[in-house]
Amino acid sequence: MPLAPVFGAMMRTVDGVRIDAGHIPGDSLELCIVVAHGFTGTWRERASRRIAHVLNGYGGVLAFDFRGHGRSSGLSTVGDKEIHDIEAVVRHARVVGYRRVVTVGFSMGAAVAIRHAGLIGGVDGVVAVSGPARWYYRDTRPMRQVHWAIERPIGRLAARLVKRTRIATGPWDPVPVPPYEAVRHIAPTPLLIVHGDADAFFPVEHAHQLYENAREPRELWIEPGYGHAETAATPALVRRIGEWAAKSAKKSLEPRTSPRDLSST
Repeated sequence: MPLAPVFGAMMRTVDGVRIDAGHIPGDSLELCIVVAHGFTGTWRERASRRIAHVLNGYGGVLAFDFRGHGRSSGLSTVGDKEIHDIEAVVRHARVVGYRRVVTVGFSMGAAVAIRHAGLIGGVDGVVAVSGPARWYYRDTRPMRQVHWAIERPIGRLAARLVKRTRIATGPWDPVPVPPYEAVRHIAPTPLLIVHGDADAFFPVEHAHQLYENAREPRELWIEPGYGHAETAATPALVRRIGEWAAKSAKKSLEPRTSPRDLSST
């Protein structure tokens, strides 16, 4: 199946990072779905393009590269300052003229989407797929490998050479608000948490922790046999997510365009 044509876009964050993005216009300006990839990913990968293509059936799509990833500038802070990246893309969607904006994040992108909605706001729905509830999780082999890539010089070099991911050095200071705390502040914006019971990175306890800390309106989908993030997402699952996004956005009587004070981030 040929993928929908993508129009390149570029935006800048409040801290001066250049964000590379792709825009797939919808049939109208009613809804834009902002797609946030996982760690070491890029919107230009086949799996991400396929997801954007399916979501385009429900609205316009803006997919982008986080800082330190792909063709965006800057260094990855692995979920901290990336909230400014999503905010730049959401603001771009508003400038284009979209009335409602729903963010859909995968893995690290899910954590960032939750933190953005809880700490900044200004969106009409949030979907967090395969996301962590808390930081420093090392209880699975894939996550131990991720921490090796983040914390060791040789790991950061490998990420740069193999995945074109440039990672900031040094520990967080201060440690950013974790997703399980930020999620408490998303309501009344609708929230959907999607997680697979075969996720090799984060077990379903992360999804349950997010759901239990969130307030209504909220939904939790535990998907049998689903693995992790974009590469495991089937077209059928992506269509259900698109349907949820379109339905939830319509429930918003007025578009949520007023972000919260950034001083709390």
